[in-house]
Amino acid sequence: MVRDGPHYEALTIVFKKILIANRGAIAVRIIRTLKKMGIASVAVYSEDDRESLHVRLADEAFCLGGGNVADTYLDQKKLIGIIKRVGAEAVHPGYGFVSENAAFVHACDQQGVVFIGPRVEQMGVFGLKHSARKLAKDNNIALFPWSEFLV
Repeated sequence: MVRDGPHYEALTIVFKKILIANRGAIAVRIIRTLKKMGIASVAVYSEDDRESLHVRLADEAFCLGGGNVADTYLDQKKLIGIIKRVGAEAVHPGYGFVSENAAFVHACDQQGVVFIGPRVEQMGVFGLKHSARKLAKDNNIALFPWSEFLV
C-alpha cells in the first residue's frame, strides 16, 4: 500500500471512523486496510455472523439483529442509525448488499455521511448495461463487438 500521495492523505485527514456495511472476506480486507491507515473501523453483523472474523477484527461491532439479509445487511434504517450512533463519517459498502443501492447513497447524503463508492448519478448511468454502452460509444471508447446489447 502506498502511504503517500493525495488519496492516502485525504482519507486519513477526512475520516477518523468508517462503518463497513458488509461481512466476510471483503469486510476483513477493508478493516485491515483501515488499520494500516490509522482509521477506526465499525463492523455490522447479523446474529448468525456474530462469531465472524470481521466482527472480531473491527474496532467496534454492532449487531443488526436476526433474520434474513433484508432484515439485516439491507436494512438502511438500521445501518444509518448505527452510523449516526457511532459517529462514523463514512460508510464503505464493499460489494453486493447496499453497494449499488442508489436509495442508500441518497440516505447517506441526507445524513451528511460519505458513501465510499459511486454517486447516485453514476449508478443511474452505469447500473444498466445499455446506458453504459451508449455513454462509452458517445465518447468513442472501444467496446468488444460481442458485447452488443441484445433485445
